[in-house]
Amino acid sequence: MASHGTAHIGTPGGRLTARLTPGVTRETGPGPYPVTGSAPAAASAVPPAQVRRDMRLFWCAGTCDALGSQMSGLVLPLLLLSLGQTPAEVGAVAGLCAAATLVLGPFAAVPADRGARKQVMVGAALVSAAAMTGVALAVRSGAVPLAVLIGAVLVERSATSCYEAASLGTVALVCPPEQHRRVLSRLQAGERGALVLGPALGGMLFQAGRWLPFLADALSYAVAAGCIRALRTELSPPREQRPAGSPRRTWRAAAAEAGAGVALIRREPLLRLALGWLSAVNALLVALYYTTVFALQGSGAAGPGLVLALAGAAGLAGALLAPRLAGRRSPTRVLVAVSWLMVPPAAALAAARDAWQFGLLFGLLCLLTPLATVALQARIIQVTPPGLQARTGTVLATASGAAAALAPALAGLAADRAGPATTLVGCAVLLAAVALHATWAAPALTRRTEEEPV
Repeated sequence: MASHGTAHIGTPGGRLTARLTPGVTRETGPGPYPVTGSAPAAASAVPPAQVRRDMRLFWCAGTCDALGSQMSGLVLPLLLLSLGQTPAEVGAVAGLCAAATLVLGPFAAVPADRGARKQVMVGAALVSAAAMTGVALAVRSGAVPLAVLIGAVLVERSATSCYEAASLGTVALVCPPEQHRRVLSRLQAGERGALVLGPALGGMLFQAGRWLPFLADALSYAVAAGCIRALRTELSPPREQRPAGSPRRTWRAAAAEAGAGVALIRREPLLRLALGWLSAVNALLVALYYTTVFALQGSGAAGPGLVLALAGAAGLAGALLAPRLAGRRSPTRVLVAVSWLMVPPAAALAAARDAWQFGLLFGLLCLLTPLATVALQARIIQVTPPGLQARTGTVLATASGAAAALAPALAGLAADRAGPATTLVGCAVLLAAVALHATWAAPALTRRTEEEPV
């Protein structure tokens, strides 16, 4: 699961996350949704002691969940290969699971926006725990029917998509606006730490028993469900800010309601900039990583492993430092600065020769990205209406995830045709184009939204 409300950006196997939450709206159907620049009032009314308690629980849920997902995610392909499946069949299973996640998310976001956020999150986490427990028991028994295994994994991924969609907006409902950047950076740091530790723990457990990583993942889902259940804060916007709807609706009305997040993004320049930036940078970072793997193919698994370790450690440091380095600066200024700072290390990857050079340069990229995502997501929290928070965040997460899914194939095709060095230069040129677009869009966006430091 590993993502409590996120639009993703990061390296393969891990995600820097942007948690989205919203302002004020009244929804009456497929028509327009007004936007304001204020966060939900409920968050600021919560006593400080309850805020600290609930944020610790929410952090624990996200970190434990991410740790379990990293452990089982590493060993699932190894398990399928050990059962005699071909790499192509393993890839097909992964694609099927990804498709299930993309399809169900927008529909699961609707009940969350209608006030059932906590119920959906707890129920989905328990379903995921049950599915991974079934996988662990099947592997433990020694006879693992492939259909049962794939079915259980599909159930887990489907429940995960529902959890992730429902969790969007939790940060703004739990903590006041002045704490958003600090809380978001700590949530990212927890997931980055899980990215560093999870694969190592999963590998050790897999050596001790093939079923143990899946049991650990099931326990992580159970912990997440318990933590969310224990939250005292109401995880829904006030009743008057929830989307209205008739109990007797046609399928067209239901589809329009599920797609309301897309309509909002089309109208709001900040959300359009976020959608484009997150999707482009996410895809380019994934392409850079896979091209680095192609360039290091003669070094075995040690080279890419070192790159991932350095990238994970740098991303963890970037997430922890983001509130201090970004400070109270305008999010669009931070976005433009980070966009340009990413270009030189990306271009320098073309001249790297060993794993340490690749790892340090890629780590610099992963150090920079949390600065932009924390600043950007804090602003998104202020401009997305409460009644659309889950649906809008699902659109951003789906778009960035789909872009990342296409990146490895495109990087491989480019590396075959032009070579890894040329592909790395091409990615750097595209990052420069992203920076140019951000530089062009930021001033107009600042004037339109009358943006001020958070």
